[in-house]
Amino acid sequence: MKIRWTVQAVEKLEYFVDFIAKDNPKAALKWAKKIQRSVEKLERFPALGRKVPEINRFEIRELIEGEYRIIYRLGIDLIYILTIYHSKQILKKEEILRAKNLRKN
Repeated sequence: MKIRWTVQAVEKLEYFVDFIAKDNPKAALKWAKKIQRSVEKLERFPALGRKVPEINRFEIRELIEGEYRIIYRLGIDLIYILTIYHSKQILKKEEILRAKNLRKN
């Protein structure tokens, strides 16, 4: 399966990288690479993540990477990375369910 990032997910990734980089630029780069490696696993194992408990729909799933939730949607031929949340943040269901704008590759 192919992976597509939504604009929202890219913006969240950049936000967290910038936030971490304020204290430690090397750690920010290392974190971003971890996130990317986790997402790449989905190409071979699309249902690897669990259902997002707050939404409870099979196609809305998440990978946990440290303290972060990588939320994605299973499509027929594509996996859409919808957003990234810190585990201490309150998940906004409407933000996830309306995430449709795909990043242009």
